[in-house]
Amino acid sequence: MSESLSRPAPAVEAALEGGDTSAPRSQLGDAWHDLRHSALFWVSAVIIGAVLAIAAFPNAFADAAKTSALTGGCDFADFLQSPSEAHWFGTDQLGCDIYSFTIFGARPSIAVGLIAALLTTVLGTVVGVISGYYGGIVDSLLSRLVDIFFGLPLLLGGIVILSALTFPSIWGVVFVLVILGWVSAARLVRGTTIEAKNQDFVLAARALGATNSRIMWRHVLPNAVGPSIVVAVISLGGYIGAEATFSYLGLGLKDPDFSWGTMIAAAQSSFFQAPWTLLFPAGFLTVTVLAVILMGEAVRDGLDPKSRT
Repeated sequence: MSESLSRPAPAVEAALEGGDTSAPRSQLGDAWHDLRHSALFWVSAVIIGAVLAIAAFPNAFADAAKTSALTGGCDFADFLQSPSEAHWFGTDQLGCDIYSFTIFGARPSIAVGLIAALLTTVLGTVVGVISGYYGGIVDSLLSRLVDIFFGLPLLLGGIVILSALTFPSIWGVVFVLVILGWVSAARLVRGTTIEAKNQDFVLAARALGATNSRIMWRHVLPNAVGPSIVVAVISLGGYIGAEATFSYLGLGLKDPDFSWGTMIAAAQSSFFQAPWTLLFPAGFLTVTVLAVILMGEAVRDGLDPKSRT
């Protein structure tokens, strides 16, 4: 009896015999360990990586001159030509190369999504940590503010605000997405903060005389990193789609700027005559948003301890 009680657990004993002295992984390290074995993660990562490369270095994939009639890149004689060796994705109503338009249209769409996702996550995380940590009147005021913005539909609110703006541009779209999109991160981080602030390590830090700011940003905030990453990744797909929607409605980018949304809007009049004018930009948009959403789901599963065995 005493011998069995003195022996370590089988798993611990096996680890000791095998010489496993590695330090325990952090939450992010544990998540990465799981993500490395996820086919869903790698498929979405490859697609997202390719789209990011296209958005960052479009000149490496297409000729910018073919997106403007002013530079001689468009030929009216090539009016609505179907995909061919000369024009991989065909041409539009002006004889411009749709492949080049699709490649160069990726940058504004991806830029809006990345900037909006970053700003909404930072703003929402800061508000959520402050609200959840202090509680009381601070939490009540910030929670009511979050509820007000949460009740505003993103697309409807965006249409109203962008219609009132006198400077419709990529920054106008980012402004709308940040103003209306930060509440999701704030609500999630607030709940995580309320749970974390009562943990033993936070109580110990407070007992040792740590200030509230130090406890929030050094001890509580790291627990909100995981949920913040998930919100940022999933929101990215939504923001890319929202930019396309606003641009399609004429509330986003204006000539001479263009994105996948403006291409879809321009192609609607010729869809039945030349469906490729819409299918290629819409296809790139759909695949990109789907890949980002799948990436968000994979990251969420990796960061959720309940999904790990």
